[in-house]
Amino acid sequence: MDKPETMHNEKTERSVGHLSDDEAITITVNNSQLTRQVLWKLDVRLLPILALLFLCSFIDRTNVGNAKILGLEKDIHINDNQYAIGLCIFYATYIASELPSNLVIKKVTPKIWLPILTIVWGALTMCLGFVKGFGSFTAVRALLGVAEGGLLPGMVLYLSQFYQRTEFALRIGIFYTAASLSGAFGGLLARGLNSIGPAGGLEGWRWIFIVEGLITVAVGVLSYFGLPNSIETAKFLTAEQRAHARNRLEEASRAHEPFDWAEVRRGIFNLQVWLSACAYFCILCGLYSFGLFLPTIINNLKFASNPNQAQLWTVIPYAVAAVLTVLVAILSDKLALRGPLMLVTLPIAIIGYGVMSYSTNPKVQYGMTFMMATGMYASVPCILSWNSNNSAGHYKRATTSGLQLAIANCGGFVASFTYKKKEAPNFHKSHTIMLGLLCAAWLLVAANVAWCWKINRDKAMGKYAEWEGRGDDRDPEFKMVL
Repeated sequence: MDKPETMHNEKTERSVGHLSDDEAITITVNNSQLTRQVLWKLDVRLLPILALLFLCSFIDRTNVGNAKILGLEKDIHINDNQYAIGLCIFYATYIASELPSNLVIKKVTPKIWLPILTIVWGALTMCLGFVKGFGSFTAVRALLGVAEGGLLPGMVLYLSQFYQRTEFALRIGIFYTAASLSGAFGGLLARGLNSIGPAGGLEGWRWIFIVEGLITVAVGVLSYFGLPNSIETAKFLTAEQRAHARNRLEEASRAHEPFDWAEVRRGIFNLQVWLSACAYFCILCGLYSFGLFLPTIINNLKFASNPNQAQLWTVIPYAVAAVLTVLVAILSDKLALRGPLMLVTLPIAIIGYGVMSYSTNPKVQYGMTFMMATGMYASVPCILSWNSNNSAGHYKRATTSGLQLAIANCGGFVASFTYKKKEAPNFHKSHTIMLGLLCAAWLLVAANVAWCWKINRDKAMGKYAEWEGRGDDRDPEFKMVL
């Protein structure tokens, strides 16, 4: 998004060229102050709502892991394989709905689409509290995947309408911190809600789904009243602030870009999205398995004396990861770097899984969960913003965002079948699989850094001159973020 801002600045310089130095400095200071005002208002209004939506999403996606150690399998008469199948069906429908949802969101508008998705999956989460067997369990999980699948790609696309590329990772980092906080908050909430049962003829684990689903529905309704569709409809900004915010964005002249299948194809046949998507897939294999099976791992290690206590021990690794995720996101935006930072954060998780693959000491294993959570969660804001940063044109960005997440979320299939009961209590083989995947992610990220560097070099050498003035990511003025 650098080019339009540069053009705007050049126009400003030409228009004030006849002014004195003091007057020119005053204009620059005023613009800087206006930018800070705009960003502050956007951050305060948008990010808490998106973070809350994402928090609900992750809690409702992974609370089945909390319910598992509290009696879900026994009470609905399913075995370990059937539980894993239920998880896989969720991810299958989740993935299938991501790209279509991203293509629809512009027509329906984010203000309507995101709250509708939230309300629907909240209601379906409540339904999980009433399942009786394998059939109803898998059916509800399938529908839940359809509803939840559109949220994350929709939010990433939505944020790109308000922030510049170098401001993106921090904002994604802030709402993605909700994912790590969901582990901490979800564990505490599960511990409290389980104590409700048995009540009303329902076991404690059922109340986890019912109450958390009800909270999600309420959040979805409230979000409708807080989210603007675009900068133009952001009533919390003044007219001057809206004009300034629009001028800062690359897509100003393409706000009404017509749908074009060529842009969709350009998004699909893009090497960067495949490199980042495959790396993200490897990370999500670990991240999803961590979220779904951490309560089980801690419970089997006998580090906690009972399942309820195990829920509490899951809180601390997530809390530490949440803090470091925000710090890495801030650094990523400050340096305007994505891949190089991931090459530093991923080895933290790799070391954690490496030690977990061999250690049999419960205290050491628990300590390694801090490194596993930190390395994986801190990498996600970088890789999520990286792909969107390097795609220009609404429908190309929508395609690459949806495609990346569709590929990456296939990690849910791997996560569902990796941590088997027969591997308990140490799960050495399972941890080794995740270790290999994270090493692959590191190599893919390194390859993507090299490819982006090559594109920037080719643009500097004039190899993209034919696209000059096009205004999309092929324009020589559009520099790839490393």
